[in-house]
Order: sequence, then C-alpha cells, then structure tokens
Amino acid sequence: MQLPTSETTEPLSTEMEPMTPTQDTGGDINQGTKLKKELGLLEGVAIILGIIIGSGIFISPKGVLEETGSVGMSLVVWIMCGLLSMVGALCYAELGTSIPKSGGDYAYINTAFGSLPSFLFLWDANLIFVPTTNAIMGLTFAKYVIQPFFPGCEMPEAAIRLIAALAICFLTFINCWNVRLTTKLQDFFMVTKIGALLIIILAGMVYLCMGHTSNFDNAFKGTSTEPGQIAVSFYSGIFSYAGWNYLNFMTEELQNPFVNLPRAIYISLPLVTLVYVLANIGYLAVLTPTDMLASDAIATTFADRLVSSGNWVMPLLVALSAFGGLSVHIMTSSRLCFVGARQGHFPDCLSLISTKCNTPMSSLVFLGVLSLVYLCTTDIYMLIEYSSFVESMFILCSIAGLLYLRWKCPDMERPIKINIIIPILFLLICGFLVFLPLYVRPFEVGMGLLITASGIPVYFLFIYINKPPAIKRVLRNLTVTTQNLFMSVKGD
Repeated sequence: MQLPTSETTEPLSTEMEPMTPTQDTGGDINQGTKLKKELGLLEGVAIILGIIIGSGIFISPKGVLEETGSVGMSLVVWIMCGLLSMVGALCYAELGTSIPKSGGDYAYINTAFGSLPSFLFLWDANLIFVPTTNAIMGLTFAKYVIQPFFPGCEMPEAAIRLIAALAICFLTFINCWNVRLTTKLQDFFMVTKIGALLIIILAGMVYLCMGHTSNFDNAFKGTSTEPGQIAVSFYSGIFSYAGWNYLNFMTEELQNPFVNLPRAIYISLPLVTLVYVLANIGYLAVLTPTDMLASDAIATTFADRLVSSGNWVMPLLVALSAFGGLSVHIMTSSRLCFVGARQGHFPDCLSLISTKCNTPMSSLVFLGVLSLVYLCTTDIYMLIEYSSFVESMFILCSIAGLLYLRWKCPDMERPIKINIIIPILFLLICGFLVFLPLYVRPFEVGMGLLITASGIPVYFLFIYINKPPAIKRVLRNLTVTTQNLFMSVKGD
C-alpha cells in the first residue's frame, strides 16, 4: 500500500490530486499507485443496474403503499420516483462530465461550496446512508434466505443479523481482493435480478388477463391527503431507485467518462422505471393491499400465492439479487471514503491502496465495520427513512452547486450542458422531499440533522485548524499500523 506524499494543509483546495508514494513498497518510487480505468460502458450500465435493482423493489412496495394509503397513488409515486431519478440523472451527467473526479457528490459540493459542506457530506455518508444501505441490503438478503425455513412463523432476529453480517464480511473481502472479479459477479447476479422481476411481471400480467382486476377498482380510494406523508412515501420509492448517481463515485476508473458516464445513465434509468412500475402492477394483481402490508417478504408471499410447490425459487432469486446489490454498493461507496481521505477530510490510513490488488482496502474494511454496527436493528423501514432523508438533503446541495457553478463559472468546460429549467425543477422537488417530512417524521429528521451538525466541531477541531503534534503522531502511527497490517495480510 502507498500513502499520500504529505498532509493536507487547511483550508483545503478543491483540487483532488492522485496519490504518490512516500516510500518504496516494491514499486517505482516515481509512480503513484492509482485505481485502474477498468470499467467500460457495459460495466457502467451493470454497476448502475446492479445497485438500483437490489433489495429495494422487493421490500419498498410495502412502505410506499402504507404511506400513500391507496393502490393508485402508490403506482403514481413509483412512476414519479422514476421520473425524478431520470431528471436527477440528467443533472448528474452534467456534473460528472464537468467535474470528472471520483467521489460523486463529495467532489461536486467541494468544488462548488468548499471544504466544510463537502466534509459534512462525507461525515453523513460514512455515518448514516452508506453503512445503513449496506445493512438494509444485508438484512434483506438474510430475511429472504431464512424465510422458507420459517413458513408462517416469526424469523429469529439473531439469525437474520448473523447471516447479514456474514454477507457483508464476505463481500467486503471479495471487493478488497479484486475489482474485476466483483464486476464479473454482477453478470451472474444480473440474471437473478431480471429472473425474479420477470416472474413477478409475467405472473401479474397473466393474472390480470384472467380477470383478476379487483385490486385496481377504486384505485385511489383512501389516498392520504397529508403532503408530508406523501413526501415520506417517496423515501421508500427513492430508496429502490437509489444508485443512479453512484457510478459518479468511480469516474476515475471509468474509460472515456465523458461518453460512457451519461450513456450508462441514459440506458439504465428508463429501463429500471419501466421494470419497477410493471413489477408493482404484478404484485398488486396477485396480492391484495392487506396482504402486502402484512408481509415482511413480499416476493415470498407473492410466490406462496402463485404456487404451493416450488415456491422456494423466488426467495432464492431475491436473496441473490440483494446479495449482488450489496456487492456493488460496497464497491462504489468505498471510493467515496477513499477520495475523502485522500483530500485530507478523513485519516490518511483510509486513502491506502493495495499495490497488489489495486483496491482501496482500508476504506472497504472501515465501511464494512460501520455497516455491521447498523445491524443492531432489523427494522428495515426505519433505516430506509433514516438514510433517505439525509441523502436527499445532500443531493439537494449538489444540484444547488450545479446552479451556483453555472452563475459563478459560466466559462467552465461542460461537455454536457442541460437546460437550466431541469436542475431548477429538480431542486424544487428535492426541497419538497427534504422539508415536508419535518413534521411527519420529526425524530428521524431531527437525528439526521443532529448527526450532520455534530460534524461541524469535528471539522474545526481536527481539519480546519492546524492539528496539535500529539494528534499528528497518533494519526501517523495509525496510518503506518494500518499499512503494515494490510501488507502482512496481502503479502506485499
């Protein structure tokens, strides 16, 4: 592993330079160890689809239906979430090609607004929505693995946590070992994702053709009239679409990013929206709203209603789908932590790259440990609301940064430049999703804001001001210890 050449001095620059080694670890002293450009268009599409089509579509329909109160409004929310993601993807295509740096929102907020806001994003990402999403995917995988062994019974929480922890640890190890192996695994997992969704869609269409349309009669009856509740319903839907901006975290590893980044986004989002809406129609064709609200594993309940034997196939496909989504989410989110450490916002030990595997191994392990912490609860829907609010808040900041840079730096090179109306519209929608839930979910929103605010004193104590010599020694020793640990494990 290799280290940055020097400590970052504060206030931080908005430029993120590649790391170079400070000592010989078996490579050329004059060449920095960098993440390789191994991802083409096909891999980019697979990464986006691999993250989006993970666990969300198999758990979120319950949350959307519960908050909207009606079948018709739940379908409207799914369609709107897809359109919202596509509008957001257009904005991120401009950001990703104008600021072609890994780190996604972190790099964009840093470029537009400077060091403190970007640090707060990094703080929240690593304390809330990245490990929380990993925990959600791990728990979904575990629940679908266990469900066939406990038909009609309550599943043991200890077993769910243990299986989720094993999944997170195993996939963290695979991501540490080889990026190429992780992307190749997505080909297999993509088959399982598409297979599970095709079963749901085709079975639903057959049911509808057979005349089972009663669930869609008076489709909007009981629709919630509370704007805040409708906003909260979007959180479950948005969680299912989450990942449309995650390829931006890996821009430095993408071949020809000016072409492949926007193309990957444009191919993936319309496809996912169509599949998700059809899948929800399939669920509602077979299951009543009451059935959906009573189930913690909707796809398994769906399979039980369809066939009496062979219903183990659906839980297996969903479990593999969640497993694949977890794998690619671990890979992409670790680059955010790595870039933040390289910039000086996190300890240098998290910016280490394995010279043998060319992976940000220390960042992967760090996020893996944090993800295990969030397994202290198995309430998936609470975790979704908790993480979605904070992530939506910083997406709002990124879009505000796009508009600010349009005004502040009009001559900035923009290979893709969208109509100004699109980011303004997206900004207004994000504002609706961020601020309206304040009175519907005050505890979750309050905790998110509190954790965000707790990063401010950390920033000024450990980053903005010159660190005391004692803290510098501790951080230096931690970096050296981490480096030696991973070198001994990997044999570097």
